[in-house]
Amino acid sequence: MAEDLTEAQEQELKADLDRLVVELTQLTEQGSDRTDVVDLDQPIGRLSRMDAMQQQKMAQAQMRRHKLRLQQVKQALSAYDEGEFGECRKCEEPVGYRRLKARPESPFCVECQGEIESRR
Repeated sequence: MAEDLTEAQEQELKADLDRLVVELTQLTEQGSDRTDVVDLDQPIGRLSRMDAMQQQKMAQAQMRRHKLRLQQVKQALSAYDEGEFGECRKCEEPVGYRRLKARPESPFCVECQGEIESRR
């Protein structure tokens, strides 16, 4: 079982979350031009068009991942504001500093996350 966060750890993780909001917002704004529709009337070869469409699909997938993570980070900030940050949403035990340092938006402890993933 993980220990409760200290005040200093909470403040450090809050700063991590704030940085992530800025970083992910910038990434979503920068990535929007790479997800534009591929112009099929370009005077390029078929393989180049296929490559451009593949690049577009990868950029769209990356954009979805950034937006999802940004949403999770904002939810973690809301939990921080409500005094529930670092508490597993399932078992209500501490998530743990090491897990939150690696992924500060983690809503579940390692055990509960493992249970959720094993059901998929």
